[in-house]
Amino acid sequence: MRRSRTVRIPWELGMVLSGPGWRSSRPWAVVGVAVVCLVAGFLALTHESRQAHAGPAALPHTTVEVSASRCGRGWSAPVPGVQVFDLHNPTDGAADVLLEDPASRAVYGEVEGIGPGTTRELTVRLGKGAYAFRCVPDDADAVTGPTVRITRGRSGPAVAPVSEHDLIPPALAYQKWVGGGLADVVRLTTALRAAIDRGDLAAARAAWLPAHLEYERLGAAYDAFGDADGAVDGTDAGLPGGVHDKDFTGFHRIEYGLWHGQSAAGLRGPAAALLKAVTALRDGWAQTRMDPAQLGLRAHEILENTVQFELTGRTDFGSGSNLATARANLDGTVAVLARLHPLLTTRYAGLAALESELRRAGTTLDGFDHDGTWTPLGRLGHRQREDVDAVLGDLVERLASVATLCDPRRTA
Repeated sequence: MRRSRTVRIPWELGMVLSGPGWRSSRPWAVVGVAVVCLVAGFLALTHESRQAHAGPAALPHTTVEVSASRCGRGWSAPVPGVQVFDLHNPTDGAADVLLEDPASRAVYGEVEGIGPGTTRELTVRLGKGAYAFRCVPDDADAVTGPTVRITRGRSGPAVAPVSEHDLIPPALAYQKWVGGGLADVVRLTTALRAAIDRGDLAAARAAWLPAHLEYERLGAAYDAFGDADGAVDGTDAGLPGGVHDKDFTGFHRIEYGLWHGQSAAGLRGPAAALLKAVTALRDGWAQTRMDPAQLGLRAHEILENTVQFELTGRTDFGSGSNLATARANLDGTVAVLARLHPLLTTRYAGLAALESELRRAGTTLDGFDHDGTWTPLGRLGHRQREDVDAVLGDLVERLASVATLCDPRRTA
């Protein structure tokens, strides 16, 4: 879950809001360019909106200026219905633009990072109500344009944006939960090392999976772990010597040895190093500060990387436990969403459907757990594989909405 990511955007969301993509603090992040969107309520698009996506050129277009001195100028003949705003930035700096209800500040649409001298499209459905564009230049204060009123019709959904202040309480609650999880990782890894030290490789194989899964449940904290995450749960990817490289360490290094006939003597060093690494994470966690702005993104990222790495078998070094890891990743996603729930209940129209799909995914994966022995990926039947891919793929799409909705926006 800490290797790479590419955000997938459902088309329903992409047609409503356009932007350059989510900002990520991970230096290795591969971020999709072209679209970013806001509110999950936009998923409930009407047939009218779907027609808009199919042929936006046929919709009414209005050119609106994006600048500190003339924010929102050009919208002089408001009409109801699905329409396109051509947002033109004549300045020499980039700017974000939000279309808001000027009284409640609820957002109908957003375009991020409109470059100097460029024009970007924003497609929205507007109805009876008051609207104003808010221009947020990179290096200047935000400016709100004139209020425009529409007297008839039904608008698309609008949702109050999330601020970094809103995200602090869930981030602190999640960080406290991670601290308890790290204590469990250390306890379980201690048992793993003890089995290896006494030469009981059967016991070590039994102890490896619980320790590894406990770590995998902490998926949203990996960025805060920094380089330590690679030492704990990295793979042999990019290492010249592959699985025999001296820099191949952590859970997967031990997994490879336990399931490829290596001796206990040869695994004592890697086991000691792993225990040292997870103990250092636990001991330093109280001084670590997670970025609250990243919490929603991580909720999406956990299962996206599950699909990319676990469901392809790229992280199987002999134990055949990818489906068990996928289940642990699902638990980790649920843990993040539980902390975000107070924010999502009033903003995400699809929350009940998301929670139902999370339960369905759990039931699907649990069907491959036979008293702690998990079915390897390669033994899944065609229909079983389709079911796993479908339910986790659907969750990735739904969680993209959570990531967008919980992306704090600068409004001042």
